[in-house]
Amino acid sequence: MRRMAHISPGGPPSPLSWETPAERADRNLLELLQELRVVQTGVQIVFAFLLGVAFTDRFLRLDTFERGTYVVTLLLTVVSSAVLATPVALHRGLFHRGAKIRIVAVSARFAEVGLVFLALALNGVVLLLMDVVLGLTAAVTVTAVTLILFAGLWFVLPRALRRPALEVPVEPR
Repeated sequence: MRRMAHISPGGPPSPLSWETPAERADRNLLELLQELRVVQTGVQIVFAFLLGVAFTDRFLRLDTFERGTYVVTLLLTVVSSAVLATPVALHRGLFHRGAKIRIVAVSARFAEVGLVFLALALNGVVLLLMDVVLGLTAAVTVTAVTLILFAGLWFVLPRALRRPALEVPVEPR
């Protein structure tokens, strides 16, 4: 079996330097499924909150915008749950068919898309709650800030860290 060396530039090889492509796929799948377990717990909490809200007295007093926000947020949460659970279904459906590398690649995309839907759902919750508590103007402002926060932390930062770091020469003292 051919083993591939992965030596990071300017540093020692990682402990996983000599894993085979199959071993790497196994590790990547396990890591991805663990990440999805953590995220799915958050989705379930948001979904439970949204279901509970619908049965409160206050819910009956929501205006048209707030009800629309609620419905859209609930649907975003359901879509997020479905998309984030798809890698598990793919793994189950293609288990032992020699497709693990493909499963990992496709599942990683589903995880990214699921996070987009989750970020939108969480911001929908922020919009709804802030509208009820502080009014629409404050709600839109707070939601814009949280959207920027999510975009920065979940999407911009990981992409920025993927790029190789620029090496700056250091002069001896």
